[in-house]
Amino acid sequence: MLDIANKPKLDRDTRREAILDVARDVFLEEGYASASMSTIAARLGGSKGTLYNYFKNKEELFAAYVVRHCAWQSEAMFAMLAEDEDVHRALTELGRTYLSIVLSDFSLRNFRVIVAEAQRSPAIGRAFYESGPQRGSRLLADFLEQAAAKGQLRVPDPLRAAHQFIGLCQNRLMKARLCNFMPEPTPEEIDVEVIAAVETFLAAFGPRPAAATSAA
Repeated sequence: MLDIANKPKLDRDTRREAILDVARDVFLEEGYASASMSTIAARLGGSKGTLYNYFKNKEELFAAYVVRHCAWQSEAMFAMLAEDEDVHRALTELGRTYLSIVLSDFSLRNFRVIVAEAQRSPAIGRAFYESGPQRGSRLLADFLEQAAAKGQLRVPDPLRAAHQFIGLCQNRLMKARLCNFMPEPTPEEIDVEVIAAVETFLAAFGPRPAAATSAA
């Protein structure tokens, strides 16, 4: 299982990263509405002035935390696509990584905080969707389009097909997890969903078998 909470840093500014790490913890513990710049500054061991040197208000800080979280997830999930020419294997590994991340306790805590705030601040919801689900779907669509160009798939609409593959992977388990019906799934439980998703996807979008030649 990937260690999501201790993910690699994407920004070279270590002070900014430290602020975002602390802000993440405070947002997850207290929720956006209850979290304050004063609390984050105290946890950081500095003054509010330090925070305001980087972020003009709590909403901007929260948006930066959301974008960073999504950027790391996309990097972790989709980097492998450029490294594997085998479509079946690449989709299987992507599905496993995707579900292990989005169904983790850590990611669901983040998701609930973000969705709760999106109702009050649509800009936060847009930042999350554009940096996370939308970007990820486009990266997958690029891979599917390249595979189609090589004759490995038949995908008239790569972006729609990307959304469909993600939906096949997450549908049942995501609903169960969001309702707190089940604990974090095991690798074996994830494999059951992903293998079925890949088989279904390739049955719909795989290349047509070569027509049998008629006997002379």
